[in-house]
Amino acid sequence: MSPRAVIVGPPGSGKSTVGPLLAEALGVAFRDSDDDIVARAGRSISDIFAEDGEPAFRALEEEAVATALAEHEGVLSLGGGAPLTPGTRARLAEHTVVFLNVGLAAGVQRTGLSSARPLLAGVNPRATFKKLLDERVPVYREVATVEIVTDDRTPSEIVADLVAELPAPAEAKE
Repeated sequence: MSPRAVIVGPPGSGKSTVGPLLAEALGVAFRDSDDDIVARAGRSISDIFAEDGEPAFRALEEEAVATALAEHEGVLSLGGGAPLTPGTRARLAEHTVVFLNVGLAAGVQRTGLSSARPLLAGVNPRATFKKLLDERVPVYREVATVEIVTDDRTPSEIVADLVAELPAPAEAKE
């Protein structure tokens, strides 16, 4: 069993919007690893970060991603930082991974620099977002099978491109 597609990307790239639409277009179920973490922990991600710290959150996240990769056959969306964990990167090598790439301006506009996103809170959220992109984009590219730039594109345009680009289920990485 393997997800049809695993979606990665920074905050504001469209994972939560494109993921369910892609699942619908492919006729499969959608699952979000962040939702799994919240359900398992019984607390919001912001609360986990604030009360337990990022290392504790990343450990929960790695476990949730490993479980979802083993159980889910549809479209799986990962939290923006999930691929930073070496164990998760290694697991993703066996899957079809879609990197939704978003530029600084579009990402900042889409996230609204929300305080609900723990890593974007702070004195200079725009600089924080730029640093996050600088650190993460190479990691996303390392794990990606398909990369789609989402700036100035509608979710339906992105989904149409993905449906055309994704390998057929029999061709997907096993």
